[in-house]
Amino acid sequence: METTKLRKITFEEHFMTPGFEGYSKSFTQHIKPEVFARLSAQLSDFDELRLSEMDRYGIDFSILSQTGPGVQGEQDFKQALAQAQRSNDYLAQQVQRHPTRFGGFASLPMHDPKLAAAELTRAVKDLGFKGALVNGHTQGMYYDDPSYDEFWACMQELDVPFYLHPSDAYVFPQVFDGHPQMRGAAWGWGVETASHALRLLFGGVFDRFPDLKVILGHMGEGLPFIPWRLDNRFAVYPHGVHLERAPSEYIGSNILITTSGVCSPSALKCALAELGPEAVMFSVDYPYESTAVAVEFIDSVDIEEEVRARICHGNAAHLFKL
Repeated sequence: METTKLRKITFEEHFMTPGFEGYSKSFTQHIKPEVFARLSAQLSDFDELRLSEMDRYGIDFSILSQTGPGVQGEQDFKQALAQAQRSNDYLAQQVQRHPTRFGGFASLPMHDPKLAAAELTRAVKDLGFKGALVNGHTQGMYYDDPSYDEFWACMQELDVPFYLHPSDAYVFPQVFDGHPQMRGAAWGWGVETASHALRLLFGGVFDRFPDLKVILGHMGEGLPFIPWRLDNRFAVYPHGVHLERAPSEYIGSNILITTSGVCSPSALKCALAELGPEAVMFSVDYPYESTAVAVEFIDSVDIEEEVRARICHGNAAHLFKL
């Protein structure tokens, strides 16, 4: 059995609710059939495959989420609510079977902020979930819209984080035409998700809800590398927007990041330098990324041991009250 230097918490780790396969076709259609067969087995498993991999690589606890795009791909808001409830109830059953190893992130019908807030409240208070993971926009609606203030107020009151996970752009930019490899995880998802997070920032969501925590995966979807540029250009081109702080000050306080899917020592060191060690957390992106590669990366990267412990366990334990 492989060993690891430090125990870990992960929370960009996915599963598939039975019957949700159709929602994921926009993503899975691009995956090679033999790879998709393996992924399907891993997504549907909560026991032998998942737990043995966690044990092998020293992962104590994983917060699980429905793989994308989930209910964000449902057009009918009433059906989205019913499906979100079904997915959350299903996940809660799996968590109850392994309560010391698994937690849950809620699926939410973001089509309607009031319904989303109600389901978040049920998931947190009744099911014991640790927050929510939402797969990007909902049918082209972004959550900086003032109609979502009711939802953000609920999330702040419940004191749980919101994981903003990538999704396809609602309308693909023309610059992607003829290059499908740019549309998804390699580039387009990061651009889409970072842009959504910046909409929240420049839309004043964090000024209205200063205790709100939004998590970005994949080393922050590139945002940790441009805070200076954001501050510099926003000072020149504010376009009538007033923020209580410089844009960079929200990244690392309201916007937190995980290492999922970016196992680059230089990228991690840059993120730590820009955001501080309290804003960076370890995750894998199971089963789409290799647990072995992710663990080898975080265990071997040349950083202080106290910082490594915060990234692997301490920051997440504090955020999720574990």
